[in-house]
Amino acid sequence: MALNRDPHVLVVGGSDSSGGAGIARDIETISSIGLRTCLAVTAVTVQTHQSVTAVHHIQPGLVADQMRAALRANKVLAIKMGMLSTAHVVEAVAAVLRENPRIPAVLDPVLASSSGRQLLEPEALGALKHDLMPLCRLMTPNLVELAMLTGSDLASDDDDALRQGRRLLAGGLQALLIKGGHAVGPRSTDILLSGGQEPVRLDMPRLAGSMRGTGCMLASAIAAYLAGAKPLEDSVREGKRLVFEELLRCTQHEASPDA
Repeated sequence: MALNRDPHVLVVGGSDSSGGAGIARDIETISSIGLRTCLAVTAVTVQTHQSVTAVHHIQPGLVADQMRAALRANKVLAIKMGMLSTAHVVEAVAAVLRENPRIPAVLDPVLASSSGRQLLEPEALGALKHDLMPLCRLMTPNLVELAMLTGSDLASDDDDALRQGRRLLAGGLQALLIKGGHAVGPRSTDILLSGGQEPVRLDMPRLAGSMRGTGCMLASAIAAYLAGAKPLEDSVREGKRLVFEELLRCTQHEASPDA
């Protein structure tokens, strides 16, 4: 089939029965950029837009087998990872990344749902930091995830967030995008940190509306742009612009009297 030679992004993550986040949002985002997706499902969740009622983990060996099959079948130019759920799944995913070191990998560290349901087992944090993060081209935590990954209080300002981010970089991570969506103020500022380089601030107006799955969208968009051979900073800028435009569209739709 000719399709298997099209550029693909391999998405590794959990399902969301509501369609608002997880691999459904990943596929939608990557397709909007013009690339195809292939999948390795790590967990099946039962959820609405308000809550997660059940999580069923996929066996680690099956996750790794899905990844290897997708990589054999398609021209995979980037890998995007979201919900990994358990330490054994994290280790299985890391093993496949080590077999494919030339493919850039983007990690969205899904630790909990927006409703507060824990989506990564506490004992998996160590495996995430020590086994997986050093293999990733970029990780995209929000401020809550950054605090959990560093065992810190929520960052009170940019300087505090930078200190926490540099601690993660010191552990071997190549680059880190600290998302500012959980901060306050009229501007939403993300900070791109790379070893040996000055922080890059990416600034957009803060919108009043909200939408589930924006973290999935951003990491997937960045992975898709990396698959297109864009430099990291350009990929991050383009990804942030795409998410902003989608949020703006949703905000305007909610404000419409016909909505």
